[in-house]
Parts: sequence; C-alpha cells; structure tokens
Amino acid sequence: MGTDINAPLGQNRKARSPAAGVARFSAGRLAFGLVGAGVLSLSVFTALAPSGLSDSPTGVAAEPAASADADVALTAQETGRDGVRRSSGTAGAVIEETRTDDGSIVRKYSPGERDGDGPLIIDASRIGQDPRAAAFPNEALLEETEFGRLPVVGVDGLKPYEQYARPWSGARGTRVAIVVGGLGLSQTGTQRAIETLPGEVTLAFASAGNSLTRWMQEARRGGHEILLQVPFEPFGYPANDPGPNTLQVDASATENLADLHRAMGRFTNYTGIMNFMGGRFLSDADAMEPVFRDIGERGLLFLDDGTAAQSLSATLAGTFSMPHAFADIQLDAELSREAVLRKLDDLERIARRNGTAIGVASAFDESVEAIAEWSGEAAKRGVEIVGVAALAAQ
Repeated sequence: MGTDINAPLGQNRKARSPAAGVARFSAGRLAFGLVGAGVLSLSVFTALAPSGLSDSPTGVAAEPAASADADVALTAQETGRDGVRRSSGTAGAVIEETRTDDGSIVRKYSPGERDGDGPLIIDASRIGQDPRAAAFPNEALLEETEFGRLPVVGVDGLKPYEQYARPWSGARGTRVAIVVGGLGLSQTGTQRAIETLPGEVTLAFASAGNSLTRWMQEARRGGHEILLQVPFEPFGYPANDPGPNTLQVDASATENLADLHRAMGRFTNYTGIMNFMGGRFLSDADAMEPVFRDIGERGLLFLDDGTAAQSLSATLAGTFSMPHAFADIQLDAELSREAVLRKLDDLERIARRNGTAIGVASAFDESVEAIAEWSGEAAKRGVEIVGVAALAAQ
C-alpha cells in the first residue's frame, strides 16, 4: 500500500538520518530536563533535611477556630454538656452548644478552618467499627463519672449507636431484627447463647448480670450488636420485682438518673437501652421525661420490648429526636422449640408485609436453639437479619 503499516514489525523501516536525531534534542527538551533535575534535587533535600520545609512539627494538627462567645462555643477539645474536656483525632469541627429554656440541648456543628488545599482525609472508622477492634470501646465516646464510664456523643457528632451498630447490606428487602435478652444472669446460658447464635442476632445484657465486660467482649468479637437492659417499674411492684436499682415512678428524677447511670456504667459498646419489664414506668410521661432526655443526649437508641401496652416510649423518643424501635413479637411467650419456630415464621410474615419486623426473646435453651436453626435458613428465603440499630427510626 506504499506505507510501512503492513510491514513486519521492526523491518523495512526507512533509515533515519543523523540530523533527525540531533533535531529532536532541541533547546526545549534541554530546558525540560533541567527543570526535572531541579525538582528531583529539591525532593531529595526535603526528604533528607532534619525538619523538612515545614515550620510546624510533624503530625500536629492545627487547632480549630474558637467561637467568640466563650459561654456557648466549644472547641474540638471540650464539651459543654457537663464540663468534661475530651479530644478526638477525628474532631475538626467548631461546636456550639445552647441549652434552651425547657432544658433541651441544641448543638450546632460547623466545619473548622482548613489550611492549604491538600486532600481531605475521612476516617472510615467513624462508621461502624472494625471487627478486629469491636471488643474495645471508642474512648472519644465515653466520659468518666462516679458511676463509671458512661456513653456520650463525640465532639465531632459521632453517636454510640452509630459507632457500635452492626453493618448491614443496605438493601431494602425483607429485614428482620432478633434480640435475645437476659444475658449475664446465667453464666452457662450466656456462654451458650454467644457461641450458638449467629452474629446477626442482637444480644441484650441485663444490668444486674455478672462479668458483663467479659461477656460484652465475647459478643462483640462474635459480630453481635448489643443492648443494655435496664429494669423499669412494672405494675404490682415491689411484689413484681424486676431486680435491683429499678427505675420507679415515685422516685425523684435525680434518683432515677442515678440508677440509670449505675446501669450504664456496667459495661460499654452498646447501641442503646432496652426495657426490662416496666409497664407502669413506661406509661408515666413525667417519670420517663428526664430519663429519655438523658438517653437521647447520650446518642443511644431505645428498644421497647412491646410488653407494656400503654407505653409512651415512641412519643417521648420522638420528642427528643431519639432513635426508637418497637418489638413486634415476643418469640418465646410459649417456651418450646416448636412454638418459637412458629413465632419466627410469624415474624417473617410481618416483615414481608411491612418490610421490617423485630422479635425479642430470652436466652432460654429452647429459644436459642430455635433462633439459631431458623436464622440459618432465613437467608435462603431472602430474609436479611440485621442489628436492631438498622431498624431504629429517628
């Protein structure tokens, strides 16, 4: 065809004259080479110099700008909620906190000042928790108190229920949450539940239980999302007694908050609070108000187990913009493997109709066995078992 496109590779090519090679080595290419050599020399000098070219120490982040109003504004190193100073490696926001006339706390988060135009690094550990570290708490979400370490919202707005929630697929198919409670009361029963139940099942630990930190770590290493069960006053109390440090209708707000904080300080890494009994307490708005305000301000969800027919938990949770969930079925009201399996099938039917459903049970051997068996088959039918935080509405 008169060109060398069809010639064998590397053959029959026209010879190039020496002048052509010299022409390519132009003044422009020489200048480009000198610039490249200069850049390389500068890079080597920067790497080998004792302090580089920066005037600030390596690894020290710039302090966020503080607001002019010292009584309201918070820097990224302190919180005005209770005067406790904290710092966080993920913090960088300017936080303003105001307490309204009714006692509510309003927080405003604004981006901090950034120096330069370099890349913005996002810490992915803020979303959920690395499974390898799931047994350890995020220290930025804790405060030291007389009752132990209690959960708080991080200075950058991260909430415990977000940090400790079990990740899920994000698909909007049929989703079910199963919560097994009463853990920590029986050592053998607790161990059996943690070892037998799949990680998708949420575990609730009773505040009156034993070795709770140990069991929490075992559960978190197994992939479980966990809740804290707090005793609330039922009808017929004290003849009908849920246990020590029960929150009571006739107790003062100070007394109830002290009992709540005592329970909260038993262990860490939980996404929220679940009631243990509490028919009378959960139907009394005046008794509930300070308790729910505190739970909400600490960035926790509330799971109502559905046993209190007149419960006001959804109303109070909405008032404080607190994540809230309500159980649809008590799975082991009749305690036998076959009865629990039937209830689990009912739970699936509710989820297929409504999109989601929540079932709760206690850590009886029959319940644990049935839930483990049913869970193993659920995925084959297109049912996704998720942590309860995934279904908590805000």
